[in-house]
Amino acid sequence: MISIISVYSDKEILEGWLLGGLKRQTVDYELILVDNTENKFKSAAAAFNYGASLSAGKSKYLLFAHQDIKFTISDWLESAEKLLNSIANLGIAGVAGARRADGGRRMEIASNIEHGVPPREMKNRVFVEKPEKVMTIDECLTIVPRRVFNVLKFDEKTCDDWHFYAVDYCLASKELGFDSYVLPLVAHHRSVGGATSRLKIILSLGGLPKEYYRTMGKISIKYKNLYAKIYTTCGIWDTKRPVFLQRITSLVGRGRGLLARKIKFAIKK
Repeated sequence: MISIISVYSDKEILEGWLLGGLKRQTVDYELILVDNTENKFKSAAAAFNYGASLSAGKSKYLLFAHQDIKFTISDWLESAEKLLNSIANLGIAGVAGARRADGGRRMEIASNIEHGVPPREMKNRVFVEKPEKVMTIDECLTIVPRRVFNVLKFDEKTCDDWHFYAVDYCLASKELGFDSYVLPLVAHHRSVGGATSRLKIILSLGGLPKEYYRTMGKISIKYKNLYAKIYTTCGIWDTKRPVFLQRITSLVGRGRGLLARKIKFAIKK
């Protein structure tokens, strides 16, 4: 059995997305909902650790899901558990993850899920047909074997907001000898994540909200002696360079891309 743990701030989204998909599932599950409508919890790590502590302890796996994830097939949980049972040395699994490609020259995202309303195509995506090993998992949905979580909790000190807690968990569990995997399952994530408007990108000094950069800065310091680069679904992070400089590089790159598109459009006209 799987325990579903979700932290919610919007009851309407929770009902329409996560709970809507769970009602159709073919197997039993434990559901633990952590109410954060009044901002009691300041970080996902703290909220999910608390939610896990409420579990009755009978399930083999703990599934941590965003409120806006929808299971689009009725046997999702049943299929997930079968896949999880087939993976040796499992530390954490998810539905989207990042890994190095082409000898480190670029990154690819392993995932079968849909993002946004209406759904948008993900860049650098590789569809998976079997569990695929990755470096890190996206936070929208993560699954941890209970026996692993009993040893390793989410790091509330390093990840003291709502970002990259699964990335940190992947790297920490790797140091304990466990691996991270993406499951070949379809799901729908309502959010596209990141800063999507030009104004937000400029104000954040990069393509992501400023909180992402702050947390990644701490993660980079934590693992700089172990990894030269950290591959995430939000990009590649160089642990040897200050995150602030990487923010500026990202902002400049987006500006160049926008300018190139405008020039291309003007030539066509």
